[in-house]
Amino acid sequence: MDDKKYEAIIEAILFTMGESVELEKIAGVLELDKKETKQIIDRMMEHYEDDSIGVRIIELDGAYQMCTKSEMYEYLIKIAKQPKRHVLTDVLLETLSIIAYKQPITRAEIEKIRGVSCDHAVNKLVEYNLVCELGRLDAPGRPLLFGTTEEFLRSFGVQSIDELPVLNPVQVEEFKQEAEAEMHMKLDI
Repeated sequence: MDDKKYEAIIEAILFTMGESVELEKIAGVLELDKKETKQIIDRMMEHYEDDSIGVRIIELDGAYQMCTKSEMYEYLIKIAKQPKRHVLTDVLLETLSIIAYKQPITRAEIEKIRGVSCDHAVNKLVEYNLVCELGRLDAPGRPLLFGTTEEFLRSFGVQSIDELPVLNPVQVEEFKQEAEAEMHMKLDI
């Protein structure tokens, strides 16, 4: 194998790991001795000093790590400050629709409808500012009540919850029958 191939392997390892990797581990993967591996890494470190490259390799007590050059930090900060695009998975959409149609609603009520734990989904929806805590239910344990936010309305292009589409009663009945049939199948197993 030539040195360019070894460099590519080392680069892939350091990039993917994101943390320091000991010289002996790298040498083991390359099936080279530590001296040869260190020479290759030293050449790579020299190459990465070029101003046209935004990353470098640093040595940390016999281990190596790929990291961003400090002169790139201001650009990283700018990109990190940009708003993130939130992806709503099927689980999040299902949980959000339950909250939107049944609000105010507790986690326990959401879990009863979904049939599984909803902690992660509710927390993500709160983080995305699509759902918020509306208060507490006047019941034992005083569970939190959740509802949708103005951001939810903006994101889904409605002015109020009253504008949400209504399922026709035939569809609701079909969904109920499918759910009951699914439950019977699970119980028969």
